[in-house]
Amino acid sequence: MATSVWKGYLTFGLISIPIRLFSAARGERIGLNQLHSVCHTRIKMPLFCPTCDRNVKGYEYEKDQYVLFDEKELEKIEPESARSMEILEFVRLDEIDPLYYESSYYVTPEDEGRKAYQLLLDAMEESGYAAIAKITMHQREHIVVIRPRENGMTLHTMFYTNEIRAVAEYGKRTPAAEPKEAEKKLATQLIESLAAKFEPEKYKDQYQESMKAMIAAKQAGQEVTEVPHAKMAPVIDLMEALKKSIAEKSQPGAKKPPVRAISSGSARQEEQRTQTSKRKRSAG
Repeated sequence: MATSVWKGYLTFGLISIPIRLFSAARGERIGLNQLHSVCHTRIKMPLFCPTCDRNVKGYEYEKDQYVLFDEKELEKIEPESARSMEILEFVRLDEIDPLYYESSYYVTPEDEGRKAYQLLLDAMEESGYAAIAKITMHQREHIVVIRPRENGMTLHTMFYTNEIRAVAEYGKRTPAAEPKEAEKKLATQLIESLAAKFEPEKYKDQYQESMKAMIAAKQAGQEVTEVPHAKMAPVIDLMEALKKSIAEKSQPGAKKPPVRAISSGSARQEEQRTQTSKRKRSAG
């Protein structure tokens, strides 16, 4: 059973809805541990005080000078948003730049709050608005957006404006780099040839798949060959590259096969098949 990460109230005017938050997404990857290269013992980095074998939280205001805090002191300064989320305003969801999104959570009501929860959910769905609120979790007050999704509400923590980093090179346009109308037309045509319905289940982490194949090969005592990579180079003739791209996409079966990690034995078989295919083409 999933464990909630926050429990409190979502307030809407004078309406208080008891809710729980559950993590909606979590990254998955194959973890590699650090081992000592000689004895293969796992390297550990425990955090503890070497003098007293205890730990405490502190803020370093000068080199090796700390202001110390215990948990009770930190609880004293918790804002109201640690126990309740007050909806501050409603906004159009398409007005929020996705750059601000951080983490996602499911919002579920307690039994006594189901009717009020459904009322707010239906009202947001019909009006097209999402709610902006604040919540304190893990010693940080987050600005959040709450939106309807698949008969329920989801909550997304967001970065504050001062946390969005500016990059000097981003967004610069130069006259020499301005594309021609013919190039724009071909680029649009290429986009349309690649257009598809968003189906997230289609996309897989190829690196993790290759990692699994490598682990299996190593367990079987086989070596894994290096995955081939295409050689990239800056485009010289943009128009010609666009035309060739469109031509390739228009051909049936133009989709590139996924790259797999293969064992050395499989690599030799693959190479033999490739050489045989080349000889047949040359003979024809």
